[in-house]
Amino acid sequence: MTAAADLIPTWIEGRLAPFDKLGAHLRGLRHKAVSVFLMEGDRVLIQRRALGKYHTPGLWANTCCTHPHWDEAPVDCASRRLREELGIEGVAPIFADQVEYRADVGGGMTEHEVVDIFTARAPKGLTVTPNRDEVMEVRWITLADLVAEVAASPDRFTPWLRIYLAEHRARIFGA
Repeated sequence: MTAAADLIPTWIEGRLAPFDKLGAHLRGLRHKAVSVFLMEGDRVLIQRRALGKYHTPGLWANTCCTHPHWDEAPVDCASRRLREELGIEGVAPIFADQVEYRADVGGGMTEHEVVDIFTARAPKGLTVTPNRDEVMEVRWITLADLVAEVAASPDRFTPWLRIYLAEHRARIFGA
């Protein structure tokens, strides 16, 4: 039986309906997602996904990303995942843009996502406490260095982070 928290907004026959998250990835169904980029000046916090994740384990990704629960507002979802994945509270995610992508994430799974992207500013003295079930490592990196690292070693990064930086960087971070 699927837990209610695993039901995500998915387009089925042209309308949004709750659907199993894993099933949506296995079938490549178009569904909603949320991504967050936490900024500190010109640096962004990135995370390396835990090895136990069911897709893209051990790859570097943006600060956090997930799928909203059925009927969960995207901004609430962004705040929830900052807290659940990284122990971060008290930041205000700001909507940056909405993008759509389709990517093979391995294991016979495809992400076809309509993503609400948020940015947030890290306050001074921010404490980051990764949930080891979700995140194996975090680091701050300048956006320019991140772009260079992704170009040099794309296989170390998630497909969606590569897409965001290649196709949507100006829309997310500004010119």
